[in-house]
Amino acid sequence: MLVCDGEIIGRGRNQRVQRDSVIQHAEMNCLENAERQKASVYARCTIYSTLSPCPMCSGAIVLYKIPRVVIGENVTFTGGGETMRGNGIQLEILQNQECIQMMRDFIREHPELWNEDIGV
Repeated sequence: MLVCDGEIIGRGRNQRVQRDSVIQHAEMNCLENAERQKASVYARCTIYSTLSPCPMCSGAIVLYKIPRVVIGENVTFTGGGETMRGNGIQLEILQNQECIQMMRDFIREHPELWNEDIGV
């Protein structure tokens, strides 16, 4: 979810399978659904993600200079946190137990899809 000035301007879900896409992770889908925005809008945004964004999604967050990312958990996947931090992005990592369990269940039930999602 992408929020600007307290208003949701984009929502996303992982759509790789549904759209037969290599790039439709939830964050990329969210940015696409938010449509084109001016840099001044992105500069006031927070993006919320269940899981730590992967390097591709982290790169998009860095590219658009989204200053804050709230992450449900980074236990199951550390993602691109260091890249984002290194570019001055504030990360708030919740380590939410529901998010952790949801991801563990998904990985256990769909290991081949999970590995494809993260490029393994």
